[in-house]
Amino acid sequence: MSITREFLRAPAHTGAIAASSRRLAAAVVAGIGVERAAHVVELGPGTGVFTEALLARLRPGARLTAVEVNPRLAGDLARRHPGVEVITGSAEHLAGHVRAADVVVSGLPWSLFPGDRQDRVLDQVGEVLAPGGRFATFAYLHAAWLPAARRFEAALARRFGFVGRSRVVWGNLPPAFVHRAAVTP
Repeated sequence: MSITREFLRAPAHTGAIAASSRRLAAAVVAGIGVERAAHVVELGPGTGVFTEALLARLRPGARLTAVEVNPRLAGDLARRHPGVEVITGSAEHLAGHVRAADVVVSGLPWSLFPGDRQDRVLDQVGEVLAPGGRFATFAYLHAAWLPAARRFEAALARRFGFVGRSRVVWGNLPPAFVHRAAVTP
């Protein structure tokens, strides 16, 4: 399944024109406690680049739940990774599918979302994250100055006790950085 083909079919629902690189995936899953987590949730897995990085770090017996709005991408992900619980649906309804998670990783196109949608999804993330839970997502460097991207950063700061940003991952097209946040216990 090609993320480029899905972008051309529905650019408003598929925020990337190319799949994220393995370097970006490694940066997203680094340092957020995936190795200790009992349950990890991935929002917007697309073609599964982050899914593969998460699976490589998960401890035996840990669960991975992926929430993907695109039925074609969700079906392909479920076929390739039968051990992953794949939910076809919107991250705006995450708490209806997941009760608690130690880590939430997102590949969602935050800078394309209006503020109210950013808030709805972040509220859902906050609702399912356990005390001490971690959240990681990424943003493209070229879009960091856009109002929606700045609004998203402010929304993270309002919701989480810790918010940080990685160095730029130049080995991604386009270059990106990672937002990391944690719920303070």
